[in-house]
Amino acid sequence: MSFIETFLCSAFAACFAEFCTIPLDAAKVRLQLQKKAPASEGSPKYRGLLGTVATIAREEGLSALWSGIIPGLHRQCIYGGLRIGLYGPVKSFLGGSDLAEDTSLFQKVLAALLTGAVAIVVANPTDLVKVRLQAEGKLPAGVPGRYSGALNAYATIAKQEGLGALWTGLGPNIARNAVINAAELASYDQVKMTILKIPGFVDNVLTQILAGLGAGFFAVCIGSPIDVVKSRMMGDSTYRSTLECFMKTWKHEGIFAFYKGFLPNFGRLGSWNVVMFLTFEQAKKFLTGAA
Repeated sequence: MSFIETFLCSAFAACFAEFCTIPLDAAKVRLQLQKKAPASEGSPKYRGLLGTVATIAREEGLSALWSGIIPGLHRQCIYGGLRIGLYGPVKSFLGGSDLAEDTSLFQKVLAALLTGAVAIVVANPTDLVKVRLQAEGKLPAGVPGRYSGALNAYATIAKQEGLGALWTGLGPNIARNAVINAAELASYDQVKMTILKIPGFVDNVLTQILAGLGAGFFAVCIGSPIDVVKSRMMGDSTYRSTLECFMKTWKHEGIFAFYKGFLPNFGRLGSWNVVMFLTFEQAKKFLTGAA
């Protein structure tokens, strides 16, 4: 497949997966932005994946679970298309072969690190706007939202904070997406190749589901601390640097704060990867006419 064909298949698959799983992402962001409250204030507002989803739906309506879907689709179209579209050519260049078995795990990881970093540099504004819109529900009752929609958010941020503000959190976002992209694409490749060596297994839906779950699990384990820092920097403009955000979170909330929202994050990334890779594989078959 050409780069354009791969880009179109991966962009479509990523957008479909985003639409299906963004309620879990909204829950994850709220849990990550929720700071540790004093004991006198009682239990935290958001507790667990299903509890957070239910709280958002009850207090803000079902549509709030899809807050940020427009910039989310913008992001997946650009980022999802580029990171997967570029992964194959870069992997082949590094490994000197188009065959997965001729490419080492290190070469796969390096290729995914590079393509994830390049893709998110282009897509960072869409990520920022998505997080800002998802964080809107944290405003006190009666306080109007800062943005009327995705396009208004892009324009308002650029006007009030400067064009460069659209790349707020770029450092942790590059780190997060490069690492998570490496964990997802390299582990999907490796897990799928390992499964196909087991007698009785073929490249079918079951194999793709297992490989997708493996990709999601590795991505969450490795990327969760960076993801928390990224969400906090994008959702709260009071942090002046990645290091400040990291140190304040560590000092006031401890190391486990970096794994806030771990289960919803895995629920999100695990299901996201399953839906995305299944859709991607089927879109490739449809486009190439493969049986």
